[in-house]
Amino acid sequence: MADALETSQTYILDANKRDMSGARSKGLTDAMLDRLMLDAKRLRGVADAVRAVAALDDPVGSEIARWTVPSGLDIARVRTPLGVIGIIYESRPNVTADAAALCLRSGNAAILRAGSESLQSALAIATALRSGLEGAGLPADAIQLVDTPDREAVGHMLSGLDGKVDVIVPRGGKGLVARVQQDARIPVIGHLEGLCHAYVDADADPEKAVNIVLNAKMRRTGICGALETLLVNESVASNLLPAIAAPLRDAGCELRGDEAARAILPDMVPATEEDWRTEYLAPILSIRIVDDLDDALHHIATFGTGHTELVITENNSTAERFLMDVDAGIVLHNASTQFADGGEFGMGAEIGIATGRIHARGPVGAEQLTIFKYVVRGTGQTRP
Repeated sequence: MADALETSQTYILDANKRDMSGARSKGLTDAMLDRLMLDAKRLRGVADAVRAVAALDDPVGSEIARWTVPSGLDIARVRTPLGVIGIIYESRPNVTADAAALCLRSGNAAILRAGSESLQSALAIATALRSGLEGAGLPADAIQLVDTPDREAVGHMLSGLDGKVDVIVPRGGKGLVARVQQDARIPVIGHLEGLCHAYVDADADPEKAVNIVLNAKMRRTGICGALETLLVNESVASNLLPAIAAPLRDAGCELRGDEAARAILPDMVPATEEDWRTEYLAPILSIRIVDDLDDALHHIATFGTGHTELVITENNSTAERFLMDVDAGIVLHNASTQFADGGEFGMGAEIGIATGRIHARGPVGAEQLTIFKYVVRGTGQTRP
């Protein structure tokens, strides 16, 4: 499949140019255009991710646990595929390859439904993947892509197609995920938006704080792991906030601050209540000064989406409390939120970052696309 992606480069990039042209004419945001765009380097990255998934151990059949009970029964919990997975996504063409590879690696079949803005790219990628499957002697229909932008196709998938689809995975904006979760008649592995926070503690190392916040916000602003809200402890804000703000502004980031933050940097845009609820996916960062760790935890609990949260501190007790108390799929200590990625977690690739609390949470890779069964081995036991 990876080889087929590379040999189909011209075909795929031409399709992507058509998508990009259509997206610009529709007025898509810069963040959405960045997610949609493919070039030779990005396509190599997509192929490399498929190879990384191929190199993973096969999760199917692996034992999660094994034990013997007093009756003498030998009991094992063993990974099995989920079945047929429907994946509904927007913008990012690489999801077509990532999702297909992960489903195949975990023994599942995939029915993919790309957004209309990325349909030509997705069709070209899916065609290459299917040819790779056939070249390996596997059924091409293990990967299928819905070839129409008609919204009714989503409704059919959400119905479960009379029991033919076992799980739905939505990956996209709040509107898409909300519709899927509301209308689906089968289980959903949900991926809400990434409203990611960083809390800069009183015991933060200033140099780490400056570097981590800059990377977390500005490395790529259009990804779900990008930092959106910065919380700074009031005891260090007067000295540390200007140091953090300077490189952000130099990189073109608009800063929006609460009253306390603007008392330190008066030229910031005033932050509103809506800013605390907004995933910008753009070079905009909202900043709030908090009293202490408890205040930061309360803010994150109120406005967070369960995606990725970060604490910057040299105080291990503070860090451990943050890591244990924050309710999110990924919690980080002294590392950029941009590491919220299945590839960076050693999973090869990901279908997305799950923000729910059932079945899978955080990066969803091949292992997370399995369920389990109990294999019980006896020697003739009967139950009295």
